[in-house]
Amino acid sequence: MAVVILCRTAGSRAMSRPQISSLAASVPIILQQRNAHHAVIPHGKPGRSAVSGVVATVFGATGFLGRYVVNRLGRIGSQVIIPHRCDQYDIMYLRPMGDLGQLQFMEWDPRDKESTRQALQYSNVVINLLGKEWETRNFSFDDVFVTIPKNIALLAQEAGVEKFIHVSHLNADIKSPSRYLRNKAIGEDAVREAFPGAIIVKPSEMYGREDRFLNYYANMRWFGGAPLISYGKKTVKQPVYVADVAKALVNIIQDPDSLGKTYALAGPNRYLLHDMVKYIFAVAHRPMFPYPMPRPLYHLIARVFELNPFDKWTSRDKVDRFHTTDKKFPDLPGLEDLDITPTPIEQKAIEVLRRHRRYRWLDADLEVAKPATPVTY
Repeated sequence: MAVVILCRTAGSRAMSRPQISSLAASVPIILQQRNAHHAVIPHGKPGRSAVSGVVATVFGATGFLGRYVVNRLGRIGSQVIIPHRCDQYDIMYLRPMGDLGQLQFMEWDPRDKESTRQALQYSNVVINLLGKEWETRNFSFDDVFVTIPKNIALLAQEAGVEKFIHVSHLNADIKSPSRYLRNKAIGEDAVREAFPGAIIVKPSEMYGREDRFLNYYANMRWFGGAPLISYGKKTVKQPVYVADVAKALVNIIQDPDSLGKTYALAGPNRYLLHDMVKYIFAVAHRPMFPYPMPRPLYHLIARVFELNPFDKWTSRDKVDRFHTTDKKFPDLPGLEDLDITPTPIEQKAIEVLRRHRRYRWLDADLEVAKPATPVTY
């Protein structure tokens, strides 16, 4: 595009016409070549504005793991249907996780099959993250871990859902002393019976900013120490980072060979419960006074907390669950098989435990705390 620029001197308006014409003839004409302007075209991954083709219904999206799963799905441009039973203001933090219109919220009654059918009728993926730390008069462990997941699986099979992912627990066992873990095991069989191609995911105890695992032990300082059954030296734990589990669920969705598989997701290291709790207190810069607590006495104390009508900090079942050694499943695929490097607890514990430090230790380096010693059994 050629642009003609006439250079005129000041005071040219006072000149006569002959003077203007003669001046114009003597002034050179400067031609400038300019390239046409084009809008900047973005390159690379489109992220939340993409269209991944995944339409997922996430039951239990308002829970601890749910917020990480919704965020991961939103990052790849998925449409997510979020059935919920809470107030609208309790789900506001989920809204920025997806592009405009990508997240759909709907009120849901878990005992109403028509409500469940509406929640998954347009989805090609269903993820069940339903969980409960304690039983209530409205919902028992059997309801949350067996009956409701089975109904969801039946309706998903009826609706032609391509993938049904059911999140269980690494220690789910019909012979477990924990009623929580026993019902988790029954729920796995019930889901597989209703949806033969269901994908079972078995994570160990998960930790993260909002967890009820590291925060649980850090809050024990209010009791003058850390009560542990047998000093915690007969229990081995292998906690997993919650963001790794959320990433694994998204990779399972994208894996065409995942149908009907069972995944065991655990962290990279195994620790004695005593050593892990000692490390938690060291990171929090709090003195640790471990003392043995007989199981019957521990249950009696936990029973007092169960009488709390609001948030129950602990329970008899939680005591049994946290003192259960994490199982090993060498034959089942894990995080490495999903191209995920497990995050060690020493790398992320500070994100959870910084709030438990005294003010003078808020900026202290993590290296001050000696890492917990892993075990091989």
